[in-house]
Amino acid sequence: MAVTVTTYEATVENGQIKLPETVRLPENTTVYVVVPGEQGAAMSHIRSPRLARREDAARFVKEVTWESQDAGL
Repeated sequence: MAVTVTTYEATVENGQIKLPETVRLPENTTVYVVVPGEQGAAMSHIRSPRLARREDAARFVKEVTWESQDAGL
């Protein structure tokens, strides 16, 4: 079954996509929004490192030591 694609130009006003008044679409019509050009900074996500094996966590136990204010210099 072939799918027909029709393109309309629209604008965004107050977070809502506004089609020209002459465009009438039936309720529950599936639409796709394509934004041409760059619209802002690209989102990035920095993931936290993970251990491959849980038992390796013991290798990363921290030890706190106290040192004097004067390093003896």
